[in-house]
Amino acid sequence: MELKLKRPLLFFDIESTGLNIASDSIVELSFVKILPEEGGANETVIKTWRLCPWDYVNNCQKKMDPGAQKVHGISDDDVKDCPKFQDVVAEIGTFMADSDLAGFNSAKFDLPMLAEEFERVRVYCHKNFKMDLHEKKMVDVQNIFHQREPRNLKAAHIFYCGCDFEGAHGAEADTIATYEVLKGQLDRYPYDKETDPDGLQNDVDWLAQYSTGARKVLDYAGRIALSANDEPIVNFGKHKGKPAKQVWEEDPSYFDWVEKGDFTLDTKRQFANLKEQYMAEMRARAGRPASEASLQGLMGKFNGGKLF
Repeated sequence: MELKLKRPLLFFDIESTGLNIASDSIVELSFVKILPEEGGANETVIKTWRLCPWDYVNNCQKKMDPGAQKVHGISDDDVKDCPKFQDVVAEIGTFMADSDLAGFNSAKFDLPMLAEEFERVRVYCHKNFKMDLHEKKMVDVQNIFHQREPRNLKAAHIFYCGCDFEGAHGAEADTIATYEVLKGQLDRYPYDKETDPDGLQNDVDWLAQYSTGARKVLDYAGRIALSANDEPIVNFGKHKGKPAKQVWEEDPSYFDWVEKGDFTLDTKRQFANLKEQYMAEMRARAGRPASEASLQGLMGKFNGGKLF
């Protein structure tokens, strides 16, 4: 069954130096872009990059973790002469423009890793660079698979497509296989309002909600959860379970600790966004008539007696 698309859907897969999103980097990135086509098969465009993983702080190539190399077979020498992510970021951004995203287990690893690479470019190279993956819909084919038939990508391809596929753990082969699996899932669990209302709806918004919508977090690492009414909640450490706004009001130095700590750049950015929001709200309150005692209280809590 072909996908019914309102806008392009971008399947993607990465291979990396390791599994630590905050410290590892992408060495291979592959996109399979599905373009909407009326009355026929959707057009497919494939693009793959081999990348030299870069340590922006020490200005040198990052080393491959032996365990990761054993999985994907890419060595340090294989990528030493390849472009860095920052060299092709404009090309990648253009290819991703106006597309929703899809992948296999991508919501937990590939998506946060890709977001981290974009953040590194913004922080270390191009301050005005903008790419917010949070704005895109994300269909995680593995989550659909695990809810229906809990196995891995190889088994999924056999189950839904009737055959194995060559090149497993290569970014391009895995990405193409993921696209084929999603089409097979739509064939196997067709939605019908009358006869099968529990089937899969051939709609990216619905598939994104079904496969990734239950994970309500503000950052990819899950350090900031969202309550039932979408209020940011600190989801780790000594303030776990507290509203982020309450933490900022009672312990503003906690936000500075996060900024300087060993967290992903995406997590730091979301904390910084919240801090900026809370500061704006405080300025707005301070602009209203207030007693001298209340203003002195604010001045004593923030910035060593200086309100701003």
